[in-house]
Amino acid sequence: MKKIVLLVCGVVFFIHAYAQQGFPFANEISEFKHQDSLNFPSKNGILFIGSSSIRLWNDLEARFAGKPIIKRGVGGCELSQVVDFYTPYILFPYHPRKIFIYAGENDIAAGKNSAFVLDEFQKLWQMIRQQLPKAQIYFMSIKPSPSRARYFNEMINANKLIRAYLAGKPKSHFVDVSSVIYKDNTSIPDSSLFKADYLHLNSRGYDRWQRVLKPYVK
Repeated sequence: MKKIVLLVCGVVFFIHAYAQQGFPFANEISEFKHQDSLNFPSKNGILFIGSSSIRLWNDLEARFAGKPIIKRGVGGCELSQVVDFYTPYILFPYHPRKIFIYAGENDIAAGKNSAFVLDEFQKLWQMIRQQLPKAQIYFMSIKPSPSRARYFNEMINANKLIRAYLAGKPKSHFVDVSSVIYKDNTSIPDSSLFKADYLHLNSRGYDRWQRVLKPYVK
């Protein structure tokens, strides 16, 4: 335990040092490592990692009560930032048996195309497979947020590319959490499932996600 605390303290110091050099959301990563220093998650947990759709899922653990959920959503992070910055701090150290990933939406909203998102996800998949070969990987599809309607085609294409990439790969799953928030018999997102910003899901939206994710989590 003493070694873990010392290691975490060292990581926190490292992140603070890099915060001045453009390490994105450094304060949030530092807070996660502080939590780890107090109560480090057990191995073989179920990790949810990604952007604010994970970070703002306030009752995620309660919805899957009794399961070893580790929630590590980071600000409005991009998939490329998960690849470039976060895996040594809030992914690999936990040795999870299941990894649920929600990221890519912010990359596209920042002007990246679907091919870029696929390339970043391929990098992440390969990193996980190398470091955690027994882990199950679940990519949660990029959701159609009403406030980002102009990016829908690029998001849909990114989902198609990643679904095709994962097809047939061992311990790898594409999880459709997009179509469940469409209005009935349409391909239009139901705005009543979102908060006032029409970007983040409200509790009813997370109800839809929970129903989809439940078989994979349990």
